[in-house]
Amino acid sequence: MSGSGAREAVFPTRQSLGLMKSKLKGAQTGHDLLKRKSEALTKRFREITRRIDEAKRKMGRVMSIAAFSLAEVTYAVGGDIGYQIQESAKSAKFRVRTKQENVSGVFLPQFESFTVEGSNDFGLTGLGKGGQQVQRCRETYARAVETLVELASLQTAFVILDEVIKVVNRRVNAIEHVIIPRTENTIKYINSELDELDREEFYRLKKVSGKKQRDQAAGEKEREVALAAAEGKENVDLPTRAAKDTADSEDLLGDKDNEDVIF
Repeated sequence: MSGSGAREAVFPTRQSLGLMKSKLKGAQTGHDLLKRKSEALTKRFREITRRIDEAKRKMGRVMSIAAFSLAEVTYAVGGDIGYQIQESAKSAKFRVRTKQENVSGVFLPQFESFTVEGSNDFGLTGLGKGGQQVQRCRETYARAVETLVELASLQTAFVILDEVIKVVNRRVNAIEHVIIPRTENTIKYINSELDELDREEFYRLKKVSGKKQRDQAAGEKEREVALAAAEGKENVDLPTRAAKDTADSEDLLGDKDNEDVIF
């Protein structure tokens, strides 16, 4: 039977058919939009994955250079350089700000590093010895922190996009494999029921029309019989009426009751 699959529990009427067609059109439009959104997010997700791989490779190279630079400073200074830096620093010059990027309705946070201009707190660090190595180590670790901030931004966007793509794909699959087939089955069911009602109505009208024709034919036959009977009765009454008229005309002179006079 048409429309025998999973369908909505609706009463088969013209209004329900219009509502189901509108719902089907909306579901198809929503499916197309979500499909394009999923494709756009997937494209950006692949780009971020590629950039994460590059950032991790860069992070490995920068951290190895920074570690070697720190070893040079420790060898040149010969003391606890970390304690000297902590005592010299008054405020953080390397800072991070955030902004948002809109990708197909999904807001991805982005971290951006910048340096605050001002007095150099490390101007006297390494003044006695190792000043050049300290400056080189400082620049190396600044590049390492920039790479770390870039990697953190990409990793955050990666996690958010991964969750959003899963949700969007679930919605696309639900619309494609559940909502649209169910709505189409409902439309087929309503159409089949309406066609059945039309056939029943056509058969009923045909039977009513046939009965009217039979009744009309019977009425015509009865009228013909009544007319024929009336005409036959008039034909029978004509001789009687003529004889009566003749008798009346003869009696006008009064000759009927009188005897004949013989001369």
